Amino acid sequence: MSLVLSPAPGAAPRARRVLSHARMESTLLLRNGEQLLLNLVIPVAALVGGLLFGGRLGLEVRAFPASVIALALWSTGFTSLAINTAFERRYGVLERLVATPLSQVDLIAGKALSTASVAVAQVALLSAIAVGLGWRPTPTLPSTLAAVLGAGLAVVCFAGLALSLAGRLRAEATLGLANLIYLAVAAGGGLVLPAASYPAPLSVIDPLLPFGALGELLRGWAMGAASPTPLAVLAAWAVAAVLLARKAFQWT
Repeated sequence: MSLVLSPAPGAAPRARRVLSHARMESTLLLRNGEQLLLNLVIPVAALVGGLLFGGRLGLEVRAFPASVIALALWSTGFTSLAINTAFERRYGVLERLVATPLSQVDLIAGKALSTASVAVAQVALLSAIAVGLGWRPTPTLPSTLAAVLGAGLAVVCFAGLALSLAGRLRAEATLGLANLIYLAVAAGGGLVLPAASYPAPLSVIDPLLPFGALGELLRGWAMGAASPTPLAVLAAWAVAAVLLARKAFQWT
C-alpha cells in the first residue's frame, strides 16, 4: 500500500458544502443565549403554563399547544433569522463567505436547511413535552397533511420576510424592529389566540396574514379540522415573501 501525500486542491462537493454550512449555522444558533431564550425557553414556558393553568383562563387546552408550535416557528423562521443575518452583514461575514467555495445559492441553501432543522427540532420537543403533560390532539390524515404543508410554507414566508428586513436595515435597527414585530405578532397576530378572540378589525385581518393563517391551520389540525383557506393564504404569502427577498436583500 502506497501513501499518497500529494495535495488535492479543489472545493468539496456542493452537497457537502451546504451541509457543513447548515451545521455551522445551527451550532452558532444553539450557542447563542438570546436565541435559545427566544426559540426554546419562551415557547416551553408558554406551553407548560398554558397546559397547567390554561383551563382556568378559558384557553382551549387541546388547541393551545398547536398555537405554541406556531409561535416557535415564527420565532425561528423570522426573528432569529433576521437578527443573525443582519449582524452577519454588519461584520462582513456574508461577504467573506461568498469569497469561499460557498456560492450565494449555497449560503441561502445552508441557512434554509439550518432553519428547517431547528424548526423540526422545536416541533418535536414541544410536542413531546405537551404529550407528556397530557395533551391529546385529534388530528385526521387530511388535517395532518395540510398542517405539514402549511408549516413549510409558513417557514418559507417568514424567512423571506426576515431576509428582506435584514437585507435593508442596519443590524441594530433590525434587532429592535424584529423583536418588536415578534412581540406584536405574538400578542395580536392570531398565533397564540384564535382570531375570533380579538376585536374587529383584528379578527378579520389576522386570518389573512401568514402568522394568523398558520395559527388557525395548526389549531384546526389539533382539533381534527382541515380548511383550504389558511393553506391558500400561506401559499400566496410565501410566494410574495420570496419575491420580496430576492428584490430587497443586499449581501453587503
